[in-house]
Amino acid sequence: MPKAGQIFERVLLTNDDGFDAPGLHVLEQVAATLAREVWVVAPEHDQSGTSHSLSLHDPLRVSRKGERRFAVLGTPGDCVVMGVRHLMSGELPEMILSGVNRGANLGVETVFSGTVGAAMTGMLLGIPSIALSQAFSDRNAVPWETAQTLAPEVIRALAAMNWSRNTCLNVNFPDCPADRAGPLTLTCQGVGLLDGVDVVSRSDPRAVDYHWLQLSRSPRRDVEGTETAAVAAGRIAVTPLRFERTHNETLAEMRMALASTE
Repeated sequence: MPKAGQIFERVLLTNDDGFDAPGLHVLEQVAATLAREVWVVAPEHDQSGTSHSLSLHDPLRVSRKGERRFAVLGTPGDCVVMGVRHLMSGELPEMILSGVNRGANLGVETVFSGTVGAAMTGMLLGIPSIALSQAFSDRNAVPWETAQTLAPEVIRALAAMNWSRNTCLNVNFPDCPADRAGPLTLTCQGVGLLDGVDVVSRSDPRAVDYHWLQLSRSPRRDVEGTETAAVAAGRIAVTPLRFERTHNETLAEMRMALASTE
């Protein structure tokens, strides 16, 4: 039975920063206060930017790292499926927690995020899923204490809400100490800070070209009510996300245009 204060029998943790990432260690500590059984199934290596992709053409190799702890040579989505459908032997987790990501996942960036992608894979499997990310201004001084301090009560509060199982939740903690963070704020996705992808080209010592993809971000303000605006104001942003991405205004315009040609 769960101990006093624990609200879950079992939870599944994953991330996209990789098995040895500090954010996953933070999430394990958080989950230990919430669940009797904590399962970790995370990528062996960093899988940032893989969204909710699945490895359909490559074998998945799994390494046991300890009791209920596994690393997978695959994507965050692969890890969720392996955990739920194979490693947990039919004992479904009551909640899937993905993160804690190093860096916020805001606006358009949620489409590419492996952290959010893992939560969306959990949603596909019918399990309540939450993605958690920690904003920072200095990548060498990420305020992990903020997420570690605030996440337990945030997850408790969200678990108590009866949100649709056709959605997953995207949580972003602000770049400030926990005692200065504003309240949990329900938000919409908005545009965010991501505004493009560039190619950076180099040559190796043998004069063979290679290339890196590099995301570009602009420190622009998003409209009130968005997760970017909430995090910028020092609040904890929570956005319900879903797979449906139809742009209804454009759909209506195109239907009218098509009808006019008939």
